[in-house]
Amino acid sequence: MKNSLKHYKNASYAALFFVMLGYVVKFYPDYLVGFDRTIQMAIRGNLPQMGTSFWTTVTKLGNVVSIFGFVFVLAVFFYWKRWKAESYFLVGSLILMAGVSSALKFLYQRPRPTIEWLIDTVGYSYPSWHTASTMLVAGVLVIVLNQRCQNKWLKYLGQALLVIIAILVALSRVYIGVHFPTDIIGGWLLALALLFGLYPTYDRYRFTWRFQSKQK
Repeated sequence: MKNSLKHYKNASYAALFFVMLGYVVKFYPDYLVGFDRTIQMAIRGNLPQMGTSFWTTVTKLGNVVSIFGFVFVLAVFFYWKRWKAESYFLVGSLILMAGVSSALKFLYQRPRPTIEWLIDTVGYSYPSWHTASTMLVAGVLVIVLNQRCQNKWLKYLGQALLVIIAILVALSRVYIGVHFPTDIIGGWLLALALLFGLYPTYDRYRFTWRFQSKQK
């Protein structure tokens, strides 16, 4: 119970910072121009050809088809392994995030950057769906690896790789011009809020189902 309260408290902090940033995005966007522009220029530079090829490829890892396809395959594997709680946690958290993120985009209705885009996209800007989804999935898998992987070095390598991929996808959204850096921060905060908020329920079912021999 004590650990659950700690996770809920962390979820509350992340949600609070998300709302605070969203308030500025919605009502005082001019305050963010300097911050966003500085980071945009640092990441994009003069759009070198190799950088453009790299980032436009990386950003596809966070596309709806890519992320849902990956999660579906992994969830089926988890279920086959009789890791039912892990399977439901992975799928349920992504579906919830997709719904919440889409609703928040319409709430804040932040226009996308007016700089050059390297891909075509639609919809509002805050928060970044790609950023939130990849970080949330990475977070879930970091937890699963921590609980399931017995090889310490393999576990750490896998966790580091997952977080690095999520960060690269987030940075790619700034490089290709379709998101402000503050959209990325908002996406990370949303992912953390959902991850911390859902973890206690997942962990409770995981313990109960293992005790009842419903899963390994």
